Amino acid sequence: MFESLSERLDSAFKLLKGEGRISEINVASTVKEIRRALVDADVNYKIAKDFTDRVKDKAQGEKVLTAISPGQLMVKIVKDELAELMGGEAAELELKANPTIILIAGLQGSGKTTFSGKLANFLKTKKGKKPLLVAADIYRPAAIDQLKVLGGQIEVPVYSEPENKNAVQIAENAIKEAKQNGNNVIIIDTAGRLAVDEAMMTEVANIRKAVQPQEILFVVDSMTGQDAVNTAKAFNDRLDFSGVVLTKLDGDTRGGAALTIKYTVEKPIKFVSMGEKLDTLDVFYPERMAQRILGMGDITTLVERAQAQFNEEQAKKLEKKIRQNQFDFDDFREQLQQIKKMGNLKDLMGMIPGVGKAIKDIDISDDAFKGIEAMIGSMTPQERGNPDLIDGSRRKRIAKGAGKEIQDVNQFMKQFEQMRQMMKMMNKMGAGGKGLKALGR
Repeated sequence: MFESLSERLDSAFKLLKGEGRISEINVASTVKEIRRALVDADVNYKIAKDFTDRVKDKAQGEKVLTAISPGQLMVKIVKDELAELMGGEAAELELKANPTIILIAGLQGSGKTTFSGKLANFLKTKKGKKPLLVAADIYRPAAIDQLKVLGGQIEVPVYSEPENKNAVQIAENAIKEAKQNGNNVIIIDTAGRLAVDEAMMTEVANIRKAVQPQEILFVVDSMTGQDAVNTAKAFNDRLDFSGVVLTKLDGDTRGGAALTIKYTVEKPIKFVSMGEKLDTLDVFYPERMAQRILGMGDITTLVERAQAQFNEEQAKKLEKKIRQNQFDFDDFREQLQQIKKMGNLKDLMGMIPGVGKAIKDIDISDDAFKGIEAMIGSMTPQERGNPDLIDGSRRKRIAKGAGKEIQDVNQFMKQFEQMRQMMKMMNKMGAGGKGLKALGR
């Protein structure tokens, strides 16, 4: 995500990290490189120039030339300006009305239907809402089927009238249905086209007029760059939407859409969506995104994702097992499963400060744990519960069952034992008033 932009900005800052004296020429050169990096990231030249002019003014105002670490100060200024360019603060959904009506609009192929499912899941699991999904795409039968499949996966009802070719009527009937069944959020998935046209705009505008939604979310494929920004402007001129959703952000190495949509349409980015899994939806935090673009990581989001997967009861149970030196392969496998639920592995590692740059050229597959899981799956329940049972002959059997070499099993066993020893050591330190608890104080 934003890989090429991150690399270009990093190169620009290196101009201020030399051993020589920092001068106005150095600062001007850095600002010029930042502007080039933004233009290459598909940012409109005028926006890039306005941005770098503000950075230059702030740099002169903050006395970058006389700072002890001019490079670090410049990075901070650029981070603050990037966050401001993308909206400054996170924008919450307006959910006070009962029912709250959310209209989803965008071009065909932007990811509207998938996002509708993700949003329903988000509102159900994170906000305690009772959503109803509405299939108002009357042109693409597959859209109705897709929404029904998504609704089934997250156990959210889907309202549809496959034979009805009046989208406004479908939306109005869905609202009546929601009120009868106690659904307090209605998410209306509308039809899209391959390009902006009058028929699509008129239909969405008619639905908007009929149902008076509290939120109109414009869904756009971030990988289309400047085209995404232009499409957003066309939709906003007609619909006056309340927020933007950026999809396929994990495949966007440049970042032009994320950086300039807020500036162009003056509407906040509310969500970013990555991947097909229904739990891969994040509230958009401009400052966190700016940090990630500049290679600072995003520990806050990482911790939030971890907290969503690890409940307090599980944590206490695990702590007890570690204290009693009983951590086994079943526990280890359970932890792997929780980590996998947190999202794309490379994306997660990129949230750790400094790690993003180190792994940018490394291909980290989401299947990275498959070999380990296969080895654990080849163990008997007794072996998983008591790792000390696993001798040479058992290792051979485990390797054969997992389709691995004996060396792979030996290496995994060694790493697992080292981890157990580390836990044991921390446990002993804890007994003396130190250890993990002391670290948390």
